[in-house]
Amino acid sequence: MTESVLINLSNAILFLPVLGFVVTLLLGKKIKSIYLFEVFILTIVLLASIVLAFGKLSYFPDDKITAEFEWFRLTDTFAIKLGFLIDNITVLMLFVVALISGLVHYFSIAYMKGDERYNRYFAYLGLFTFSMNGIVLTHSIIMMYMFWELVGLSSYLLIGFWFEKKSAADAGKKAFLVNRIGDTGMLIGILILYLTYHTFSFDQIFASISAGVLPFNSDFWLSVTGVLLFMGAIGKSAQFPLHVWLPDAMEGPTPVSALIHAATMVAAGVYLTIRIFGLLTADAMMFIAIIGMLSAFIPATIALTQNDIKKVLAYSTVSQLGYMVMALGVGAYKFAFFHLVTHAFFKACLFLGSGSVIHAMHHEQDIRNMGGLRKKMPLTYATFLISSLAVSGIPLTSGFLSKDGILASTFAFGSLTGYWIFAVVGLLVAMLTAFYMFRLVVITFHGEPRDHHKFEHAHESPFVMTMPLTVLAILSIFIFYTPNPVSAEQGWFLTKWIDSPEVHTPNSTRFDFMQSNIVEQASLSGHGEIMYSEQYTEAMHSAHYPAMFLSLFFAVLGILTAFTFYQWKKVNVDKLVASVKPLYNFSLNKWFFDEFYQKTFVAGLFGLSKIMYWFDSKIVDGIVNGSATVTHALSIFMGGFDKYVVDGLVNFMAYLSGFFGLLFRRVQTGKVQTYIVLVIFSIIIFFFFL
Repeated sequence: MTESVLINLSNAILFLPVLGFVVTLLLGKKIKSIYLFEVFILTIVLLASIVLAFGKLSYFPDDKITAEFEWFRLTDTFAIKLGFLIDNITVLMLFVVALISGLVHYFSIAYMKGDERYNRYFAYLGLFTFSMNGIVLTHSIIMMYMFWELVGLSSYLLIGFWFEKKSAADAGKKAFLVNRIGDTGMLIGILILYLTYHTFSFDQIFASISAGVLPFNSDFWLSVTGVLLFMGAIGKSAQFPLHVWLPDAMEGPTPVSALIHAATMVAAGVYLTIRIFGLLTADAMMFIAIIGMLSAFIPATIALTQNDIKKVLAYSTVSQLGYMVMALGVGAYKFAFFHLVTHAFFKACLFLGSGSVIHAMHHEQDIRNMGGLRKKMPLTYATFLISSLAVSGIPLTSGFLSKDGILASTFAFGSLTGYWIFAVVGLLVAMLTAFYMFRLVVITFHGEPRDHHKFEHAHESPFVMTMPLTVLAILSIFIFYTPNPVSAEQGWFLTKWIDSPEVHTPNSTRFDFMQSNIVEQASLSGHGEIMYSEQYTEAMHSAHYPAMFLSLFFAVLGILTAFTFYQWKKVNVDKLVASVKPLYNFSLNKWFFDEFYQKTFVAGLFGLSKIMYWFDSKIVDGIVNGSATVTHALSIFMGGFDKYVVDGLVNFMAYLSGFFGLLFRRVQTGKVQTYIVLVIFSIIIFFFFL
């Protein structure tokens, strides 16, 4: 297999979904089953992604393959180039997107059956897949931003797909507007990069930074640039404080939640941070770590009390994304991406599992009206349970491996810097995650049914829905990533498939333990790769088992607490809630973020608009109206001046001309005798006066 074959496969993976989108959208009203074309297209894309990943990992495991072309040129020095960057992370991410998108297409065949805009729904899925693949494949920050915005448009269309519902329409607008805030910061960061380096290419930017070229010749501005770029990730990955759009986005169809709100779109922010990792300074990384920590903790506390099955999973998603972002902030580059992949599979399985439940319960989403469903839906229950174990970090699951790596990295970071807060919060979130996930499992699937009518009509979902659940649940098992069930560090995923991070910032801008004693491992690749310091590596090894046992202890503690409360009912939950009612309401009402934003930013904007309206109507209009009055008076004055002065002067001159005309007409008789007399008379007068 050659590089040109890989590039051609990448072209097919990128453009086939948009072909499906165009064909399905144009023929959707004419051909009832045109959605099958879109499903077929995604199947081809999935197969192409598998071949691409196999080819890259087998034949070019240590190489970066790039291809670019000039899009347009304005001047001799300003040209926009687009192209591909194909490395190991690219092909793995393409596989994740293609697999989950393909499975969501199959799941949607039954789930969305009977919808009046059935074909349009599949067309929108194709547009989203095209957009996401563009983000993954790009070699430049400007191309990433173009597809970044296209992903935002796609999510808006899918979240508000049932736009006749006000809540869905509002959720789509909320997601779109909140993301604009983060994207604005990202755009400013991109402009700073171009102003400094006169290129949008990642490789060229990193090379310039390695050579010591910094924005405005300042480490500070390099930090600012990194934070501004990361703002795009705060929006897309629903990180604090822009996390408020993701739970509302559950108004979209459930397969959409599995695709864009669990596995792909929200992971784009983490993927962006991975791509810019080389330019992040110590200050920027600390900022990222703090945002990730808060984003892991706050949504986990909110998920404890939610009763909508999809919203529990939505807040869980925000929390797990916070884990990934925190991992990047403390330097665990590989484990952040590892958790991105594992989380994509088990969280997509959970969302599709919730869709299976909702479908069986006639679109009921309140878990308080469920119960006993494991008897009716054994396969959905089994896959949901496996994925819940994975997200809780229980051994023999993929989530255990990736979460253990993240927690070990926080332990290593704490031992080297003294910042133990990240490890403490990480363990606490692990316990909260296990508790709310098994609260969800027990209330939904265990016990007795609470709505007997809906329970009697509930049944296992058809094969086209359970098949994706089975595939994703199987991929949540450890064996696909490493043969060692307690450590992924010696497995093929971390050692062979994920490229080591390349650090490009000067020594003074990175953490000392990440930059000191840097060694080049030339044996790993032809050009050499920059690895973490030996000090950091040793700290990671030392932290592995303590982090593993502590995380397992807290996870089991969370699961046992959930069973004690809701399965065995050793604790009266209602009395407990009543005793901590303020805290319960604080969690149930999502820390009142929406209300706070409504009272401050939204109300503030409305207030500002009212002030501007008053200013416009009273001041500006007054000035305009006053000017109009003055203009009117002036026009009257000028009209009078024109009529009586200008016209009067003209008429007066005409009168004088007429008067003299009448006077001289008496003299001009036409008789020669008269003229001779007048001449003689004139001569006499002349001599008389002379």
